[in-house]
Amino acid sequence: MEKKKGVSPVIATVLLIAMVVVIALIIFLWFRGLTKEAITKFDGQNIELVCMDVSFEASYSSGVLYIANLGNVPIFGMKMKILSDGSYQTVDLSSGWPTSGLNQGATYSGDVSSQVSGGSKIVLIPVLIGDSKSGQRTFMCSEKQVGYQLDI
Repeated sequence: MEKKKGVSPVIATVLLIAMVVVIALIIFLWFRGLTKEAITKFDGQNIELVCMDVSFEASYSSGVLYIANLGNVPIFGMKMKILSDGSYQTVDLSSGWPTSGLNQGATYSGDVSSQVSGGSKIVLIPVLIGDSKSGQRTFMCSEKQVGYQLDI
């Protein structure tokens, strides 16, 4: 008869424990990647909820974009989504934008004719700034919730 050799119980136990640790580490890192770091504003309120309080009005005439902040939430920046036939381009509206943001009652006007040439519509999406564990971070609000659409 042939002598069959097997793995000793100690080695098998060590291998099983190592496999469980590796699988647990993979699952932990996967879940960690799914969660976003919380950004808060106004004494701990989630910035996604603050986006619902953003209120602004905009108009476009002869290549000049006018924006007025009607709400009580300062708008740190603005993304401009330029829609054309079947495609879009998103640009940051930074030229002439106040460095401290557009506070309550403040207005902005800027020439955007070179950026929107060839487009048919503009969607304005506000960007807010909030606090996180790693310092201040920007957050772009949802286009569906607070996006403001203009015809060119």
